Amino acid sequence: MNESRKTYKRRRAEGYFDTIFVGHGIDIGCGGDPVTPSCVGWDIEDGDAHDLEGREAEEFDWVYSSHCLEHLIDPRRALLRWWEVLKPGGKLFFVVPDEDLYEQGTWPSQFNGDHKWSFTVNKSRSWSPVSINLTELIAVLPNRRVMWLRTCDFDYDYSGGVWDRTLGNAEAHIEVYIQKLAGRS
Repeated sequence: MNESRKTYKRRRAEGYFDTIFVGHGIDIGCGGDPVTPSCVGWDIEDGDAHDLEGREAEEFDWVYSSHCLEHLIDPRRALLRWWEVLKPGGKLFFVVPDEDLYEQGTWPSQFNGDHKWSFTVNKSRSWSPVSINLTELIAVLPNRRVMWLRTCDFDYDYSGGVWDRTLGNAEAHIEVYIQKLAGRS
């Protein structure tokens, strides 16, 4: 909840916010918390995030999604469609919960019963029966330059057992930032 607002200060301080979210963009799964006030917001009432019905190929300079892919039936299909609506030279930035930091070795999720998938950066083997390796997932995107694929673990107090990662300003996720290169898609 309010994931964009939670990470805004850190992203601004790291200096990349104003270089990624430039031009015409879409925030997929934004709820009431779009990443920028001027972007197109897309949420469940707008239609299926797998399809983005009514959106044109190469329509957006950037595509952003925070904590949406884990709720979708087919993350690969959704990601390919998100890539399609992105212009060459555009930027795809998405955030998913890290299976170890967020789910903490328990499936189904104890913090969000609607999670259909867990995500890892690149493990040869996962404890989760529904784990998606992001390195393999983004490999399906043609003409890509991976800018970063990183785990973000900020502001947690690790002193006591299992904790709800959805509370407060703490972050326990993976950020993926990819640029779409010019050329055949």
